[in-house]
Amino acid sequence: MDRWRKRVRALKRELGALLLAWRDPRTRWYARMAALAVVAYAFSPLDLIPDPIPVFGYLDDLILLPLGIWLALRLIPAEVMFDARRRIASGETVDLAHPRLAAAVIVALWIVSSVLALWLARSLV
Repeated sequence: MDRWRKRVRALKRELGALLLAWRDPRTRWYARMAALAVVAYAFSPLDLIPDPIPVFGYLDDLILLPLGIWLALRLIPAEVMFDARRRIASGETVDLAHPRLAAAVIVALWIVSSVLALWLARSLV
C-alpha cells in the first residue's frame, strides 16, 4: 500500500511539473497542447470510460494517463522539465482553479476524436 502512495505522490508531482512546463515560454505550442490535454484529463471530472464500470472504468486512467505523460515529456525540452521539477520539489504550488477549463478541453478532445473517427470510418467504406 505504501508503494502505491509513493506512486500517486510522484504522479501528482509530475502533473504539477507538466503544468509549470506548460506555462514556460520555452515550451513549443504543440508540447503545450499535449501537456494541457494530459493535465486536463487527469484533473477533469469527465472520463473517457466512467470509473463505476468494473475493471474498464480504471483502465483508461491506467493506460491513457501514463501514455499522455510520456508523450508530453518527449515533446517538452529537458531543461524546461528539469526546472519545473526543481520548482515543484522546492515546494512551489500549482493553481488548479479552473476545473471548467479542464472539462472544456476534454469535451473538445472528445469532439475532435469523434469527428476524426467518423471521417476515418467513412473513408474506409
